[in-house]
Amino acid sequence: MSASPQPPASRPAPRGAVVVTGASRGIGEACALRLAAAGFHVFAGVRRAADGEALRQEAGGALSPLLLDVTSTASLAAAASAVDAAVGQGGLAGLVNNAGIAVPAPLEFLPPEELRRQFEVNVVGQLAATQAFLPALRRARGRIVNMSSVSGLIASPMLGAYATSKFALEAMSDVLRLELSLWGLHVVVIEPGSVATSIWETSLGRGEAILAAAPGAAALYGPAIAAARRFARRRAAAGLRPDVVARAVEHALTAPRPKTRYLVGADARLGALVRRLPDRVRDWLLLRRYDRHWPPRARPAE
Repeated sequence: MSASPQPPASRPAPRGAVVVTGASRGIGEACALRLAAAGFHVFAGVRRAADGEALRQEAGGALSPLLLDVTSTASLAAAASAVDAAVGQGGLAGLVNNAGIAVPAPLEFLPPEELRRQFEVNVVGQLAATQAFLPALRRARGRIVNMSSVSGLIASPMLGAYATSKFALEAMSDVLRLELSLWGLHVVVIEPGSVATSIWETSLGRGEAILAAAPGAAALYGPAIAAARRFARRRAAAGLRPDVVARAVEHALTAPRPKTRYLVGADARLGALVRRLPDRVRDWLLLRRYDRHWPPRARPAE
């Protein structure tokens, strides 16, 4: 993989250059492929060279893989330098902050280091990437697109760390939108509902490992964990295709006046409505959507 990615010789980039983080799979992969097909010169951020090469081949050579770990200062500096050398004074038309992870577990048993890791990727890493690429974005009056979630609107049981990080990303995006408006830069938030990607199966495995190592977790939360697991699998099976989310990202990068937020999917729109309900009503609905026979409240030990 080249240290200084260059625009693909066979594909002009009439719409400018865009960086997509977390492009190895899922939504990030769909965004990279869609934007490359739409005429952008895409720098697809991946953590492994093999993933980047596979993505480049899938795109028919129409994008440039970019080794990028948003949690590494050195990696971000090297990536920003390589992109800067490739785009020159033309700058960046967009940055799609997509990299993210989910670690499901009851907050009572979530190790603090897992919460820190969640924030390091989903929040701190997004800001660090934005900071690294802002000089190139400012030169082109480019746009920043942050990948949030319906979990940034409503917090669900067993997904506390993920929801907390997405709530933080929403707030960070609001502040960036206000601050960067001084230079005419747009900051847009994408809020997908359920998406059919591997993130939930991967995260379920990590969550189960955490719970297996936590004495008493299964006894206290066993039925709730089982219900959450069933819900996550239903969510993955019936979710949107990642390209539907990528379509919203493309619109956010190309519309003359983009929205500040894009709700993607029926359940995301429903989540926005549920958010407005009284807390107790919202709590009841959130618990019931996991399982019609949600476990009764725990009782004090006799």
